Amino acid sequence: MGSTRAKRQPARVLDSNNAEALNADRSSALEENVQAIKRWEKAILLARSKAEQVSDWIVCTAGSGPVLVLHVVWFAAWVIMNVDLIRGIRPFDRFPFPFLTMTVSLEAIFLALFVLASQNRLARQADKRSHLDLQVDLLAEREMTAVLQLLQDIASHLEVRTSVTPEQLRDLMKQTDLRRLTDRMDELAAPTAVDDPL
Repeated sequence: MGSTRAKRQPARVLDSNNAEALNADRSSALEENVQAIKRWEKAILLARSKAEQVSDWIVCTAGSGPVLVLHVVWFAAWVIMNVDLIRGIRPFDRFPFPFLTMTVSLEAIFLALFVLASQNRLARQADKRSHLDLQVDLLAEREMTAVLQLLQDIASHLEVRTSVTPEQLRDLMKQTDLRRLTDRMDELAAPTAVDDPL
C-alpha cells in the first residue's frame, strides 16, 4: 500500500511541475505579445509628423478639465466686464458680444480641424489594426485546417472512430472563400423590404 502511494506521489510532482512550466510558457508568451504590441504602438506614435503631434497635443489638451474651467472663467469674466457690472471698467464688447462670438467661432473652427486631423490618423491606425487582425485570423484558419487534416490522418491511421462525420470534416477543412463570405455578409446586411419604410 505504501508503495502505490510512493508511485503516485512523483506523478503529482511531475504534474505540478508540468503545470508550472506550462503557466510559465503561457505567461512568457503573453508577455511577448504585450511587448510586441507596445513596440508597435510606440513605433506608430514615433512615426507621426510634427503636425500630427501638435494636432494630437491640442486635441488632448482641449479635452481636459483645466481647459474647460479656463473657458468658464474666461466667458464669465468677459460677460461681467462687458455688461457694466464693475465700476471703472469700460465695456469693450457690448451685448450681444460680437467680438466674443467671432473669437469663439474661430476657436471652434480650428479645434474642429485639429480633431478631424487627429481622428483621421486614428482611423488609419484602426484600419491597420483591422487588416492585421484579418491576416492573423486567416493564418489561424489555415493552421486549423492543417491541424484538422493531420488529426483526420492520425485518426484514420489508428482506426479511431470519431463523432465527427467525414463530410463534416471535409466541410471544415475547405479553405474559406473570402469573396463568397463577404458577399454573403453584404446580403445579410442589406436592408430588406420589411426594414425599408418607403
